[in-house]
Amino acid sequence: MQLPQTLTSISHSALESLSQSETLNHWPEALKQQLSYVAGLSQFITDTLGSDEVLLHDLPAMLDEPSRYENYRERLALQLSQCSDEMQGHRVLRQFRNREMVYIAWRDFTASWPLEQSLEHLSQLAEAMIFETYQWQYKACCELWGTPTNAQGETQPMLIIGMGKLGGGELNFSSDIDLIFTYPENGETQGVRRSIANAQFFTRLGQRIIKALDQQTFDGFCYRVDMRLRPFGESGPLVMSYAALEDYYQEQGRDWERYAMIKARVMGSEMYPEYQELRQMLRPFVFRRYIDFSAIQSLRRMKSMISSEVRRRGLSNNIKLGAGGIREIEFIAQVFQLIRGGREPSLRQRSLLATIDAIEALEQLTPQETEHLRTSYKFLRRLENLLQAMADKQTQTLPESELEQLQLAIAMGYSQWSQLLNDVQQHMAKVHAVFATLIGEEEEEEHDIAQHFTELWDMAAKQDVLEHILEHDIKTEDPQQMAQTIIQFKQDLAKKTLGPRGREVLNKLMPKVFSAIYSHQDAKFGLSRVLHLVHKIATRTTYLELLDEHQAALVQLVRLCTASPMISEQLGRYPILLDELIDPQQLYNPIPLESYRTELRDFLARIPEDDMEQQMEALRQFKQICILKIAAADIAGVLPVMKVSDHLTYLAEAIVESVVHQAWLQMAAKYGEPTHIKGREGKGFAVVGYGKVGGWELGYNSDLDIVFMHDCPVNVYTDGKKEIDGRQFYLRLAQRIIHIFSTRTASGILYEVDTRLRPSGASGLLVSPTDAFEEYQRKEAWTWEHQALVRARMIYGDAPLQRTFAQTRQEILSLERDEAKLVKDVSDMRVKMRDHLGGKKVGRFMLKQDPGGITDVEFLAQFLVLRYSHQKPKLTRWSDNVRIFESMMAQGIMSEGAAMALTHAYTTMRDQIHHRNLLNLDSDVAEGKFVKERELVMKLWHEWLE
Repeated sequence: MQLPQTLTSISHSALESLSQSETLNHWPEALKQQLSYVAGLSQFITDTLGSDEVLLHDLPAMLDEPSRYENYRERLALQLSQCSDEMQGHRVLRQFRNREMVYIAWRDFTASWPLEQSLEHLSQLAEAMIFETYQWQYKACCELWGTPTNAQGETQPMLIIGMGKLGGGELNFSSDIDLIFTYPENGETQGVRRSIANAQFFTRLGQRIIKALDQQTFDGFCYRVDMRLRPFGESGPLVMSYAALEDYYQEQGRDWERYAMIKARVMGSEMYPEYQELRQMLRPFVFRRYIDFSAIQSLRRMKSMISSEVRRRGLSNNIKLGAGGIREIEFIAQVFQLIRGGREPSLRQRSLLATIDAIEALEQLTPQETEHLRTSYKFLRRLENLLQAMADKQTQTLPESELEQLQLAIAMGYSQWSQLLNDVQQHMAKVHAVFATLIGEEEEEEHDIAQHFTELWDMAAKQDVLEHILEHDIKTEDPQQMAQTIIQFKQDLAKKTLGPRGREVLNKLMPKVFSAIYSHQDAKFGLSRVLHLVHKIATRTTYLELLDEHQAALVQLVRLCTASPMISEQLGRYPILLDELIDPQQLYNPIPLESYRTELRDFLARIPEDDMEQQMEALRQFKQICILKIAAADIAGVLPVMKVSDHLTYLAEAIVESVVHQAWLQMAAKYGEPTHIKGREGKGFAVVGYGKVGGWELGYNSDLDIVFMHDCPVNVYTDGKKEIDGRQFYLRLAQRIIHIFSTRTASGILYEVDTRLRPSGASGLLVSPTDAFEEYQRKEAWTWEHQALVRARMIYGDAPLQRTFAQTRQEILSLERDEAKLVKDVSDMRVKMRDHLGGKKVGRFMLKQDPGGITDVEFLAQFLVLRYSHQKPKLTRWSDNVRIFESMMAQGIMSEGAAMALTHAYTTMRDQIHHRNLLNLDSDVAEGKFVKERELVMKLWHEWLE
């Protein structure tokens, strides 16, 4: 074993520090020759020998033992049993690990054993360290918290399942160890004063084992411990019982978890009997009884993720992840295990080489292909071990420095790097040829969606990768924030119970979702809203499939959610609305104004009239569907603001009628009907709308300001078995109506209802007799109550009540008033209202309450009606501001210019509020907005009221 001149000088300087030790003089000459060779290749070996005199003394004897792993456990158990504290135990573990790793590296560099023995020693060493650490810490934990037992009092162990290469007995030199912790049964600890639950005991035990192996100390560390393969990953409990584990894998196990579980192996041979029960439970999850071709697609996806990462991080010279690397050989073996392992027991092996033998025996690949895989695997794994043993670093990337390239070439038995590199490339090309034939590349469908959207989903755990895709491939602003949003979404999704079908649909759907989001110019708003919605519906696979199968529905969804958080919240809260997205023609065509009543009747007709709960739920659903359609048309610009309000108002009126009808049926069933309405069409009952509903000006979030009236004479009773006073009947009817409106069902409440505008306010009767209403308006009502009457109209009621109310309203509004008192009352009320409601924001114009805002316009309209109606009775006809200003113009009270300008100011500000409603924003804008409109309103206010 000769080193070239370049490496000889490295060897000499490395040995200088070792030659100080007397111990080295006692080494046999042949071993010293090996040392000078190895010292030129591995800094890890010389560093460890230089810091460990015991190892320097023991190594010659160690190298005479070809199967050292046979007594790893006994030797480590003895050393740990002599430790007085945790710190000492940690030191013992690290020294034991480093000494045995020097032994393994020495044999690797001197090529004095086959690859299989090297992998066996590495795997057995890790198992011994994990299991003896468990034994040592289990005992310590029992002393602190008692011994964990089941309901029968039987002691419970913790099983440590080794995954990946550790489970397969093929660990590499500087590998992480992937573990899952589990225990047979729940119960409590015994033998101490305060017992704790088994779950708590084993969690603490698991944490101590991880710390013992993983923590960096003065002596280094033993292994990087990776627990992310456990159920629910990082967000899941550290330790789970058998039952919880079984539930998880049967209900939520993902394809990659099946793939990982093939190699699972329990640590410690004495745990094998305990493990058999668990293994039997998990077998149906890992190996399907039928031939499972769906596995190919999921493996192809996993490979696609790896390829993306290789490309992005420039990992082409990576012998594990690059094309034709170790990972592809593992994938090939796994394909046959997952597809046919349920039928072929010979494919259920953990060892990769044994699996390749089984594949060949079953004639699934040609002898030439399996030979390529075998020789390439051994070659690349030996190369990987030597690469890592040079400095005990976890790497699979071929070195770039010439010195390291030469060291690696010599260690592999080549005289120069170019020869080694040529063989590496040939081996990887042969592997990739088998891989491409078997697994192929992604299907066409994957290519329909730009590859980077698929990657965005697949790589949604790596901030740097996502930022790169978002910035360079998709070219969005703020890639950092967006990457965090996507990662958080995927983490939150991992905590949900999704079946295999749900996850499969999500994997197909999410790239399409990203594609739809990022084709929108406001993707920065849309991303979080759409993901919030998908998170809400993730457990309802039918909805995911609906979006996956209907591209148009998905595009509508993204469009609406991007435009309006109000809509995304509604859809998230009530996913039944997603059905409405399927037909865009329907979606953007709200129900014609005159058809709301009949549409609602049809909608409710499918539910029995006496099923109160279902009726209430259906009313809410109907309202939400209609609002979705109105908002969609609003966003699309199909409906101007006045029409939006018309639709929302007609919808409310239809619902009021239906609610009155439902409440009436319930009351009549209990008490019969008041006798004064016999032979009359109608119920002798009315609902008067005030404010926005009275003025046909409802917004998306508006309350209903309503007053109830009846014309029931005194001394009238109902005609049911349980007879009650007629006026009492109407009072209970009103209470029932309010109950139907405000009860919270699965679909929320129907409307917030405010009845405080009734005579005498909250202290007055809930339902006013018509004569009492008129008397109150004439004799007791304040000016502001007459102002409110300007914006009032009957939204439900039969003909006699309609006539009575219209007459009362017209007479009251047409009363002649003292102008000075009217000006003072209206102005005082405006100031009072602004003080009470006008929460001011610095630098913002409050659209409703600030001077020149909407309320000023409304007060102006009300003032003018009250001031001039005794001269011009036609001014009382309308209850909405726009038509009031038209009347003012027609009756010569206001110039055409002023009326038109006021109407324009009013409608543009209302339009702004509508759109801020859709965006879930408050009704305020920057101070510099609507300056001309506000100045005009204040000028007219000054003219008329000051």
